Amino acid sequence: MMNRVEKAVLLFRAGHACSQAILAVYGPTLGLDETLALKIACPFGGGMARMGGTCGAVTGAFMVIGLKHGRVSATDEQAKEKTYEIVREFVERFTSRNGSMVCRELLGYDLGDAQARQTATEEGLFDTLCPNLVRDAAEILEEVLG
Repeated sequence: MMNRVEKAVLLFRAGHACSQAILAVYGPTLGLDETLALKIACPFGGGMARMGGTCGAVTGAFMVIGLKHGRVSATDEQAKEKTYEIVREFVERFTSRNGSMVCRELLGYDLGDAQARQTATEEGLFDTLCPNLVRDAAEILEEVLG
């Protein structure tokens, strides 16, 4: 049986954004319907709508952490602090493995630029580098979610 890490990589390889691959695998285990997870995470691919910001695998992981630990009551400071603490731990581990959590720094290209995106595609980064980033995000989630 395929584990969640492998499922996330498979979803990415099937054509979903990195953010979608993470949230669609972990979301249903935390009460979020897979279809809704795919819709919610869609805008976060390519460093948020191909703007090269925070890697979608990272933002997808943040959403998963929020689903598990996020506060519902505006006064629940304990849940808020726990969520932030786990997010910071996730970021520390992800950047330790990859040197950054910023899409354009990870890829070396700004996906907002059509020519740069084409070059990244021609270099196979979406087939080589990005699946590893999704794998790293999922593996770290497995560790920090407990």
